[in-house]
Amino acid sequence: MTSLPTWVNPFVEQAANQAASAAWLSELRQQALARFASEGWPTSRLEAWRHTSLAVMEQKNYALAQSNTAAAELLAACQQDEDAYWVTFVNGQLDAASSTLENTETGLRLASVAQLLRDESQTLAEIYGKVENGSSPEALNLALAQDGAYVRVQAGASISKPIHLVYINTDAQSATFTRSFIALEAGAHATVVEHYISTEDYAGLTNAVSRIWTDRDANLIHLKLQNQSEQSIHLAAVDVQQEQSSHYESHSLSFGANLARTGIETHFNGQHCHALLNGLYYVNARRHVDHFTQIHHEQPNCTSHEYYRGVMADRGRGVFSGRIVVHEGADGTDAIQRSDSLLLSKLARADTKPELEIYADDVKCAHGATVGQLDEDSLFYLRSRGLSYEEAYDVLIYAFAAQVLERIQSDTLRSRATKGIQTLLPGGKKIGESI
Repeated sequence: MTSLPTWVNPFVEQAANQAASAAWLSELRQQALARFASEGWPTSRLEAWRHTSLAVMEQKNYALAQSNTAAAELLAACQQDEDAYWVTFVNGQLDAASSTLENTETGLRLASVAQLLRDESQTLAEIYGKVENGSSPEALNLALAQDGAYVRVQAGASISKPIHLVYINTDAQSATFTRSFIALEAGAHATVVEHYISTEDYAGLTNAVSRIWTDRDANLIHLKLQNQSEQSIHLAAVDVQQEQSSHYESHSLSFGANLARTGIETHFNGQHCHALLNGLYYVNARRHVDHFTQIHHEQPNCTSHEYYRGVMADRGRGVFSGRIVVHEGADGTDAIQRSDSLLLSKLARADTKPELEIYADDVKCAHGATVGQLDEDSLFYLRSRGLSYEEAYDVLIYAFAAQVLERIQSDTLRSRATKGIQTLLPGGKKIGESI
């Protein structure tokens, strides 16, 4: 591919016209656009995209968002009257009226990226990203993103309430590009939740990048809940840098979109870091969900625990590719990786590829993967105790998913995740109450 899709041009023009764009940003965007034009959308010829080709994107067209119909209703349903800090984006742009950017607690700063680019662009100059980072969709995001969330927690601060970043899409054929930054200074603690939701007719493209830093002894709980329309395409990347003794906890839940891919990559830049990567996805109809993770053990005495579970129904396809790299000198590494897939039909498909790449001697590493179906004996047992077939079926699916949900320490966040999987089951709204 040597040229850009024609639908990209209005987005390029809009980005170029962004108020007071700094020289460094204009140059970065041009370089990123050139990279995307050269590489095009990833296809299965690339090892990292072997099971998730985006060649179909060459036939698609998207437009700039024009309306925000139903955004208020979607936000209200998402908030559920929870006492938290809320930063809301509608069709890729900050909705200031429904966001809490001022009067937060001591040690917390919330802002929009568009505001920072306009008023203090040097705040982002060193952290915005590099052209060579990630795959070509990330380069396209670098070229076109104009807004996103900026979260910074000062050293030693412990934020008392969750920070919810809500990304709402309402314009059916639109594309949105958001780029967010989350930074915890030394000893800081915070919980950040990213919601991706949309109207039922949304058939557009969401391209989102989150860049995260956890400084020495910082602790971040990060929940990503993707529940967009089953006609949409969702491409997301999470890039994490961890310093000494920091703790990063990721819970990635994917229940929507026709095609969804989330890439998570973390680097241990100091000793005694810990990362928990915990994921759950449900795929039905002809949908396709992919999680691609990379954990780089670059320093000694670090630990990583990775657990992903997928439920595939109908003709749904779930993909998990996990790569743990233990670099030379990273002695004392303790790494666990596991992927489990549950197939609910003969036409459902699971592709799983756990990888260990070890260049150090004194390490403890393990990985494994399973693919299976519901146990008929368990179904029979539950039915013999008075449950209908549908109820027994849902109980077993919920029990399979519950092991992922139980790792979410916050009761409020675990409840949100539980409701997400319950609503996908025929009788699921009652299942969680009966177990």
